[in-house]
Amino acid sequence: MYHASVPVFRHYLGRVSGMVEKAGPEALTAQLADTFPAGQQFATAAGFALRITCPLAGREVPDLPQALGPRLAVARAMLGAMAPADFDGAESRIIRHRAGFAELEQTGMDFLFLYGLPNFFFHLTMGYAALRAAGVVLGKADFDGFHSYPEDFHF
Repeated sequence: MYHASVPVFRHYLGRVSGMVEKAGPEALTAQLADTFPAGQQFATAAGFALRITCPLAGREVPDLPQALGPRLAVARAMLGAMAPADFDGAESRIIRHRAGFAELEQTGMDFLFLYGLPNFFFHLTMGYAALRAAGVVLGKADFDGFHSYPEDFHF
C-alpha cells in the first residue's frame, strides 16, 4: 500500500510544483466551466495525498497551509517522513470517511484504489487542463515527468 501511494503522490506533487512555476501565479485562477480554479485543484490534490495516506498509515490527517506553495511543500515533506512499515495491515484496515455528503466505509485497499488515487488524479488533471485551456504551454512531460517530445511537436 505504501508503494502504491506515497511515492506516487510525492512524484506528482513535485510535478505540480513545476507546472505552477511554469504557469505563474496569474494562471492559477484559470478554470474549466464551473470547476475550481487550477490553484484550488492542485491544493485539493495535495490535500487528497494526505487524506489518503494518513488513514492508511493509522495517522490523523493534519491541517495544511492554505497557500499553494507551502501546502505542496508540507504535503511532500509529510509523505517523505512515512515508511513502508507504517502501512502494515493497511489493505484491510477499515477507513471511514466522507465523499462530498456521502458517508463511506471502505477497506484500505478499496479506499486507495477506488477512491483515493482516482480523486487525486482527477484534481491534478483538472488543474493541468485548466492551465492548458488558459494558454499555458504544458505538455505530457510537464504532467508526468517521463515523456519527451521535440520542442516543435504539438499535441
